[in-house]
Amino acid sequence: MDETDLDRAHARMSAAPEDDTARVAFYAALSDASLVLLLTGEAVGDDISPEIFEVDDQRFALAFDTEERLADFSGAASAYVAVPGRIVAQMLGDAGIGLGLNLDVAPSSILMPPEALAWLTETLGGEAPQEVAARPEELRPPGALPEGLLTALDAKLSRTGGLVHCAYLSGVSYAGGGQGHLIAFVGAVPGSEDVLARAVSEALIFSGVEAGALDVGFVPAGGAMEARLERVALRVDPARPEAVAERGAPGSDPDAPPRLR
Repeated sequence: MDETDLDRAHARMSAAPEDDTARVAFYAALSDASLVLLLTGEAVGDDISPEIFEVDDQRFALAFDTEERLADFSGAASAYVAVPGRIVAQMLGDAGIGLGLNLDVAPSSILMPPEALAWLTETLGGEAPQEVAARPEELRPPGALPEGLLTALDAKLSRTGGLVHCAYLSGVSYAGGGQGHLIAFVGAVPGSEDVLARAVSEALIFSGVEAGALDVGFVPAGGAMEARLERVALRVDPARPEAVAERGAPGSDPDAPPRLR
């Protein structure tokens, strides 16, 4: 079976158990993964009932990062729902339930207690960075940024396809003083600004970089500012998502997560 992003992140964490960076990178991969959560029966509307088992008086739900791994574990057709990892962490952590991830079927097999899931939810629950209001006076190629930040940005922005035409990363100096780095989203879908800003915030969190190290801006497509950015900045083109049905399964809409029952 092909190795997954969670397998690779788990391997790096296991190889360096004292490395905080590797551990945080695993949590980042978990939050971005699409997990299939094993259920006791088919979902009823948006209500789901995870299969629960106990280990040392703690309750755990079971989830896998591919449908094939779920099938390998259960050995038969099973009810499940596909849910983003961040939503799984929030649902289970809030209910005091831990997560058994890829148990017995993958190198990333791990038991995560409710406290670990609660930490992930709290880490992701901070305020998104505010849109920069100052007027950029000078734009220039981006300076030296940590490789971990660039990797995290690339991973986060690859999941924003459909919300924005493209993004540019540049160095910036502002009228009236102040300088730093700017990520400018071009042609963002109206109403998506908070989602995009939060994606940047999570990239900063998981790469261990100070939140103030990167400003966020939004510019119209085809305007003078895009032309300025195109000349000097690093361009990022988010992948375009496949078309989805108007009404998806429970968990397919992050703004309307399923409910435990």
